[in-house]
Amino acid sequence: MGLMVLFRAPEVNPINKKAKSIPALNPIDMYGRVFTFSWVGFFVAFLSWYAWSPLISKTIKADLHLSQNEIANSNILALTATLVVRVISGPLCDRFGPRYVFAAVLYAGAVPTAFAWALKNATGLIFLRFFVGVLGGSFVPCQVWSTGFFDKNVVGTANAFTGGFGNAGGGVTYFIMPAIFDHFVSHYNLTAHNAWRYSFFVPFGIIVGVATLMLLLCPDTPVGPWSQRQSAIEANLRAEHAAGHKIEHSGIVHHEGHRSTSISHEKDEKSSQDSDMERATTGEVVDLEYTNEVIVAPTFKEMLAVTISPQTITLCATYFNSFGSELSINSILGAYYIKNFHLAQTPAGRWAAMFGCLNVYGRPLGGVFSDLIYKYTGGSLWAKKMWIHFLGLVMGVFMLAIGFLDSKDKATMMGLVAGLAFFMDAGNGANFGLVPHVHPYANGVVSGLVGATGNFGGVIGAVIFRYMGIDYGKSIYILGFIAIAMNLAVIWIAPIPKGQIGGR
Repeated sequence: MGLMVLFRAPEVNPINKKAKSIPALNPIDMYGRVFTFSWVGFFVAFLSWYAWSPLISKTIKADLHLSQNEIANSNILALTATLVVRVISGPLCDRFGPRYVFAAVLYAGAVPTAFAWALKNATGLIFLRFFVGVLGGSFVPCQVWSTGFFDKNVVGTANAFTGGFGNAGGGVTYFIMPAIFDHFVSHYNLTAHNAWRYSFFVPFGIIVGVATLMLLLCPDTPVGPWSQRQSAIEANLRAEHAAGHKIEHSGIVHHEGHRSTSISHEKDEKSSQDSDMERATTGEVVDLEYTNEVIVAPTFKEMLAVTISPQTITLCATYFNSFGSELSINSILGAYYIKNFHLAQTPAGRWAAMFGCLNVYGRPLGGVFSDLIYKYTGGSLWAKKMWIHFLGLVMGVFMLAIGFLDSKDKATMMGLVAGLAFFMDAGNGANFGLVPHVHPYANGVVSGLVGATGNFGGVIGAVIFRYMGIDYGKSIYILGFIAIAMNLAVIWIAPIPKGQIGGR
């Protein structure tokens, strides 16, 4: 076994056809292909979304005669656009399927990226970055798509890897954009005025290519087209019963002879679901769990109920701090290093890249440990939830240390930032290890709300950085206090609603 699971076709659940392992290095296999395009799509989106940060502190600032407040305003507007798109893209994923929403978001964000060459002033920059911020919304279809292809035993790991590898684009851009800029200056003798503008054609071309291949090479769901997902699950249940096969789910096993529950396009009221559970035989409970996990086109009433659910609010609160702080700190880290260590633009960008690049292992480990905790605690969702809060509290402590020390020693600062990045990224991964369990029939809505709240955290962080000016340390320790307080405020809330059918 071991590393071979990364290459070979996975064992699949016979009912929902979700994979029980992740063939990450097998793009020929359908599951490996979707896994690859999930993270690559988000990676290139992040690459362009954060392409401004490495160049804006010096080159773009000087060329467009920007003030520090104008740069901060452009950061805030870029994050605000993403917040809006994430809220909208969640229900759109549930209605039309995440693959089409994913590609649409990439195309929509690629177009304004190409118009960087036309910028002349701060107003144009702020306006353009707002529309480029659409790309950040790609995280929601990335996670919903991944959730649809991987079963509960590995869904936290799959989501963490796709999100973590994708997030790393925010770090890699600190290497790539200065390198492209330097290449245009040294090899084509372009002025700085032209070189940074031409640099943005590179992410534009990459995004368009990835979105097109995603549409051409990948399926909507493991059971077929998005429009057939409900009938396919019902047919698979009937086939398994007719064949007399055992059906395993959430630790429950039953044999043929039990009635299969048909899939409804509208969810019953919670009280009705509870009474169904009380009356159902063991086999019917299993069938209800499967059928209630099928994503349905959401109604306004359902979206409202999911939005005000304490479980959704909890996930929003924790992601507000982990991903929100990551976004806002990533936007200013290069400038922070220039201020404290008097570095030039390119070396400051390279050091700042470390923060985003640690997503490559930090976020995946958060999801991997979430799945391991789930496995070795007998499927305890409370254990998964406590892991999120542990990471959030330690992350807050690291932000307090960075902020209060405001170290001018490079080794001390880099060590603290690396520690912060690990716990912050792991918290992101752990968060979306629990998301698929909460209201699974509305996974897109939940993912969109949680993802959008993460961006809202980024907006709040960017506002704090704006009003603190270049006192970056003070802003970071304020974020630390907020993270600790919000995690403690929601730590007591149960991981899933009482009586929820499915998602366990």
